[in-house]
Amino acid sequence: MAVPSIIPIAHEPDYRTDTIGRYTDGQFLASITYAFPDGFTLGDGWEEHKRLYTVLHRFDDEGRHVDSEIERAGTWAEQWQRPHGEDSVMARAESRMAALLDGLPGREYGDIAIRPFQLTFDDVLFGLVIERHDGGEDENDEHEDEWAELHPDGLGFYAPWDGEYDT
Repeated sequence: MAVPSIIPIAHEPDYRTDTIGRYTDGQFLASITYAFPDGFTLGDGWEEHKRLYTVLHRFDDEGRHVDSEIERAGTWAEQWQRPHGEDSVMARAESRMAALLDGLPGREYGDIAIRPFQLTFDDVLFGLVIERHDGGEDENDEHEDEWAELHPDGLGFYAPWDGEYDT
């Protein structure tokens, strides 16, 4: 089954898609997520390269990407050095997320449906990107191994395209 042009994403309270929904001007998808820059390979000092981001993507009512606000809160190393308190990396990210969400007039959490999009910020890929495994069992079905991956969150959306995801 081919990837649909508009991909549903189910709202799941208190889990990975708890900060998605609609607002006066359309739809939104927000998250706090760690990511490595493109091309990074694990080794000594990886903690300095694992970055925490606060992300807010906005979409129109038809699911077209309008804009994104992405901000780096700090690194895994900084969070590990100062794990608690209002100046910790996570506390800064959560505070920024609260401000971004408070800035959405008429905000209501719930299911959304958006079109694939992508952008790069700070050498990190962000977006809902169509991906494909080559060499599936049935080479006649070119869409068999396609899915939509939310980057850098690592959420994969698949047929039957009901908004559920795998991590």
